[in-house]
Amino acid sequence: MGEALIGRLEAAVSRLEALTAGSHPSIAPRGLPDNAAAAQDPAILAFDDLVASAVGRVSAAAGKIGAEVADVTRLVEKAFLVGKDLLVRTKQTQKPTVESLAAFMGPLNETILEANALAEGTRSSHANHLKAAAGSLAALAWIGYTGKGCGMPLPMAQVEDSWQMAEFYSNKVLVEYKNKDPDHVEWAKALKELYVPNLRDYIKRFYPLGPVWQPPGCATNKAPSAPAPPSASLAISTASSSQPKSGMSAVFAEISSGKPVTQGLKKVTDDMKSKNRTDKTGVVTAEGKETRNAPTFGSTKGPAKFELQMGRKWVVEHHIGNKGLVIEDCDTKQSVYAYGCKDCVLQVKGKVNNITIDKCTKVGVLFKGVVAACEIVNCNSVEVQCEGSVPTISIDNTSGCQLYLSKESLETSITTAKSSEINALVPDANSDGDWVEHSLPQQYIHAFNDGQFTTSPVSHSGA
Repeated sequence: MGEALIGRLEAAVSRLEALTAGSHPSIAPRGLPDNAAAAQDPAILAFDDLVASAVGRVSAAAGKIGAEVADVTRLVEKAFLVGKDLLVRTKQTQKPTVESLAAFMGPLNETILEANALAEGTRSSHANHLKAAAGSLAALAWIGYTGKGCGMPLPMAQVEDSWQMAEFYSNKVLVEYKNKDPDHVEWAKALKELYVPNLRDYIKRFYPLGPVWQPPGCATNKAPSAPAPPSASLAISTASSSQPKSGMSAVFAEISSGKPVTQGLKKVTDDMKSKNRTDKTGVVTAEGKETRNAPTFGSTKGPAKFELQMGRKWVVEHHIGNKGLVIEDCDTKQSVYAYGCKDCVLQVKGKVNNITIDKCTKVGVLFKGVVAACEIVNCNSVEVQCEGSVPTISIDNTSGCQLYLSKESLETSITTAKSSEINALVPDANSDGDWVEHSLPQQYIHAFNDGQFTTSPVSHSGA
């Protein structure tokens, strides 16, 4: 009964949309199919089903939670509806250039920026929910795929890679609320299944090689050639990389960072410098400064670096607030060294020889696997997630470290020294998608027996 009613409502809406387009000729471009014709497209109908079921599940869970979670979920709904509109338009539009594609994708970019505005800099108790939802929307960039050489992976890979970044925060929601509130757990699981497998399987069925654009020569729309708004023409700020990103991949990577570029800044004269000013009110702190020369968000202790040195060592140094640090082209002969970063997320998409995280604060690192070891030294409040295998994890002089270990990395050897608040999270064997948290001992009892000292960890189980 309920499904029949929904079907009748959807049919009524489709008829109303068709009537609206007929009474307002300017809405539908000349020579293009109207809304009624588009509504008969199997791919569009399937996308409607995806929104109704998968997005609807996330919305239902968000409605029970309320607050900012409901707000950001409404933006997820909006982004998918904008995505549907873009899919309809792709079949009515000739394949755009990189420049015109940014304008074509502008409405989706604006929605993503709205979500990022909610997530960035928030002190809400739902911060992880906001970051997971906002970060996940980069998956919809697959709609802008125009073929090999456009600077983006294939659509299914785009969805999977984007979700990996969002899952970093989604997992934190699962861990925090596993034994506290099932509504939050349901929301996190529903958000994941929206993308993997639902959106991924949808793309596999209808658009494995990307959207279908109108062939050249047809009397149809061309992609808008007018300059896109500043928010839609941003470029990724990892220009130091040996193979910088381009095209829509660059656009969405910068959007995901949630930071504005520094175009249009005026030159700072000597009398404007804080050291020469008599009035010190309103002086911007060093941590908040941006510079025209540095393409990334650097600190005052040194210039920001993101580069491959001598073909062997990836160096990521002095980044602040950059959530879009991604190393894609790497191999097992290379190492990764992250130093002096704060409030960043680094993703290593290939298997490397060694990863070292040194003197970093509030940094998340997500990697496929390492041949030798992952070392965490002199850090504070870091989170590390391994999706593959890692023989050794070494933690030294670190306060606050969350280790997320996959099933493939459960045999790892973890060594700690002069460290506190170390937690290891492993997949729950009795459920799908849940994590079990284990606190690693940081206090020990040393007893002198039979001529030698014996050491044992202090138990906090209450037994």
